[in-house]
Amino acid sequence: MEKKAFITWGGWDGHEPEQTSAIVERLLTESGFEVERVNTLEPLADVEKMKTYDLIVPVWTMSTIKPEELKGLLAAVKDHGVGIGGWHGGMGDSFRNETEYQFMVGGQWVAHPGNIIDYTVEIVKDDPITAGLPKSFPMRSEQYYMHTDPGNEVLATTTFTDKYDTPWIAGTVMPMAWKRHYGKGRVFYSALGHVAVDFTSPTDIAQTILHRGLLWAAR
Repeated sequence: MEKKAFITWGGWDGHEPEQTSAIVERLLTESGFEVERVNTLEPLADVEKMKTYDLIVPVWTMSTIKPEELKGLLAAVKDHGVGIGGWHGGMGDSFRNETEYQFMVGGQWVAHPGNIIDYTVEIVKDDPITAGLPKSFPMRSEQYYMHTDPGNEVLATTTFTDKYDTPWIAGTVMPMAWKRHYGKGRVFYSALGHVAVDFTSPTDIAQTILHRGLLWAAR
């Protein structure tokens, strides 16, 4: 049976949610998914509809969500085993007031010192999501500093320096990609991918990690 994915995009335009969600729609379609991509959170309130999907991909930065929409999203994942996956602020900085959403994701963005910078990502776990990838690779993007759940199964990290007037975090090793569970559902998150170009050559490793992570998360 063909798997089904639901992509919902919106929020802050600076993360190019329309363009990046279209990239993910293409990746999932090429992987055999039937994909619905919408510019609204309203369908999340319909639990009967949401539980028919194998994967939900939220692409909403710095937004708000209605109680019934959040309840439907959480129930789909926790109670019905629908997978959820996403990246950067589209999933890791979506709804700042919603701690239960953050509990599900396993982290919340708090800073990106220096804004768009060059930094290095380290693969720290042998896993099908990271198999065959370089053990370290460069990124030019926002280096996310996050509050993260110690229960996450961390796949990749980055180490902060003192270059950007933040000496107190120099040497801090920060999770950049992880997987976890929330109730019956699988959760995947990658902090990599500020805008659409971050998912194209020469930084397409970020796309590979995201693509594989979404496939893992899908029910």
